[in-house]
Amino acid sequence: MIHNLAAGEQVFTSNAFLVTGERPVLVDTGANFDVVSRIRERTDSLEAVVLTHTHPDHVGNLAAVTEAFDVDVWGYDPDVDGVDHQIADESTVRLGDHEYVALHTPGHKDDHLCLYAAEPNILFAGDLIFQNGGFGRTDLPEGDRGALFESIDRVLKLVDENLTALHTGHGPSVTTQPYDHVELASRMARQM
Repeated sequence: MIHNLAAGEQVFTSNAFLVTGERPVLVDTGANFDVVSRIRERTDSLEAVVLTHTHPDHVGNLAAVTEAFDVDVWGYDPDVDGVDHQIADESTVRLGDHEYVALHTPGHKDDHLCLYAAEPNILFAGDLIFQNGGFGRTDLPEGDRGALFESIDRVLKLVDENLTALHTGHGPSVTTQPYDHVELASRMARQM
């Protein structure tokens, strides 16, 4: 099961996805709300935190989570404060009951990762791709429009047309024809 622990929050935060199952993992911690109590409502243990990237809205609750659950943090760049272990490009990481391939997808931020599981055909897109063809901003430090295009296209080539869920860093997850939203993001990013 995948639970967005930030759902309904009216604060500056990213989504924070608790993936339960064999290996309970939190994908991004969000910021400015009590994510620890939300985790405890759904599971007794947490085995790791995996970060799509390290913008403050995605890691604001990181210290609270690591302190409460004594877990290590995995991300693309272990030189960034708070990241204990590197997830290399195209390596696999277990979230819940499934293996996800990690894709280094810069453009929004240099350490950005997307996570894709061919089975059950789920994509965690972080701030690369959003609902309705939205895509990550490139006007922040480390933003790069050309790299963003390449990253979106890389994801588009990897995911299956029968994608079942697109979990984004902000806004609602997409479960109705999510592949179309990825494809639209590729087109829209070039028109802006």
